[in-house]
Amino acid sequence: QVQLVESGGGLVQPGGSLRLSCAASRDIFRINAMGWYRQPPGKQRELVAVTTIGGRTSYADSVKGRFTISRDNAKNTGYLQMNSLTPEDTAVYYCNANMELYMGARGYDYWGQGTQVTVSS
Repeated sequence: QVQLVESGGGLVQPGGSLRLSCAASRDIFRINAMGWYRQPPGKQRELVAVTTIGGRTSYADSVKGRFTISRDNAKNTGYLQMNSLTPEDTAVYYCNANMELYMGARGYDYWGQGTQVTVSS
């Protein structure tokens, strides 16, 4: 069984930065589209950013210019660099990826377990 493992969350002051990482728990063939979502307290999960295997990216308006999604295809790892954080960015952040476990396999969507990001002074 393969999982997506996230890391990098924590407590940061307003204006600070964090970098989240997301990687498959074992070797796989490849990751296709990958995205980051977040769920603020008492609210629904929302899309933050996505990237395709070719490197195209898309962002929620609320994070444009502050967050950067990237990936290392050789390592099957994705990242979310978050700068200029505000208390409104406080949420549990989830990684989502469409992964092909081996060559020729169909891609399936997987979710990480979530990592807490808290922005507070």
